[in-house]
Amino acid sequence: MTSSSEAPADLLPAETEAALERAVDSANRHDALFSVRAANIKQSAVRDVFDISIRPGLVSLAGGSPYLKSLPLEDLGRTAQKIIAEHGLEALQYGGGQGMEELRRLVCEVMAAEGIEGASPEDVVITTGSQSAQDVAAKVFCNPGDVILCEDPTYVGALNTFEAYEVDVVTIPMDDAGLIPDELERTIADLEAQGRAIKLLYTIPSFNNPSGITMAADRRQRVVDICRAHNILVLEDNPYGMLRFDGEPLEPMRAGNPDDVIYLGSFSKIFAPGVRLGWALVPRHLYRRFYLACEAVVLCPSPLTQMLVTAYLTDYDWRGHLHSMRDLYRERCDAMLGALAEELPDGVHWTTPDGGFFVWVTLPEGIDTYPLLYTAIDAGVVFIPGAAFTPSDEPSNKLRLAFSAVSPEDIVEGVRRLAPILRTAIEENRSASV
Repeated sequence: MTSSSEAPADLLPAETEAALERAVDSANRHDALFSVRAANIKQSAVRDVFDISIRPGLVSLAGGSPYLKSLPLEDLGRTAQKIIAEHGLEALQYGGGQGMEELRRLVCEVMAAEGIEGASPEDVVITTGSQSAQDVAAKVFCNPGDVILCEDPTYVGALNTFEAYEVDVVTIPMDDAGLIPDELERTIADLEAQGRAIKLLYTIPSFNNPSGITMAADRRQRVVDICRAHNILVLEDNPYGMLRFDGEPLEPMRAGNPDDVIYLGSFSKIFAPGVRLGWALVPRHLYRRFYLACEAVVLCPSPLTQMLVTAYLTDYDWRGHLHSMRDLYRERCDAMLGALAEELPDGVHWTTPDGGFFVWVTLPEGIDTYPLLYTAIDAGVVFIPGAAFTPSDEPSNKLRLAFSAVSPEDIVEGVRRLAPILRTAIEENRSASV
């Protein structure tokens, strides 16, 4: 097995390369200028693997990218050209910090299709993707040492964002029905007994990244009620909600709880990530400070991409496109689940998502999936090790597979390449434990 230290230099993760550079430059006179916060800013493991996975010949089951080839790209190109030709002075100029009113109105229509009725454009902030809204939430609500609760596992980008603000991220266990309310109550009680300040619960209730698990409908309100009782805001991140395979998204937690939930949406999964636009629906009594913090970071979201997204939502059949994408993602998910059942050995388990982009694979205890990544690269397949999705420094026996941007044929081939690596790891682990 190839360890990370034995990997070819050009396959070293960026975080490792950065660490080596820091060791060489440790005497640099500017090191003393770094803030304490800077030490908590980490390179994303997903980005490390993404840089590798674009190389020819590899089957990437790593990146959670949407499938874009079915978009009407030529028509969108003409739309972008028309926007610049006819509205260039507005499209290429500074804009308002909240985002354009027409787009905020359309965002409310999108949310209504998800189950959030009656939202006001005045409570919406257009953001540079939903991750910038996560950053603003941590900045606005958290002091160093405060606690943010999250599911285990959770989105690596959120972990990196929260940790940069010197907060303590405390995880809540999940089962097949999502975050476990009894565990949430127990954890809150333990933290409060220690005198800890708990500010936020960050949750991806629909098709959690990385696990693909959806929080059951009957748990959602109970989770909000628990948080309300302890004065904890819920930060609901829902980029995949409209990608439920049956086309019937579960009602978001924000729907009946306008004062207790900050809702984050994104155009990255329902249109295109390159537009770098998302939104936050913020309780009215919290809106001003949240909006001002957004404005302080980006000044204004791009008017050009806002106008392109507005045109897409008004001039194109975006609902029909979503319908076809749900069918495509379901086909690819079925291909992955079928290949896993066919190829993987006994002792390996995985989730069965109802939508989204990901399947979460669990190997027997005692196996660390991070070193397996390098063996997998040699075999021509890439995944994301499970350790990326938890604040713990402990090895993880889990890994994330993404099916969204890969053809069914390549999914089957990727799993075929991965299976012998997992089988060998299980046999070695079994021998070591005897």
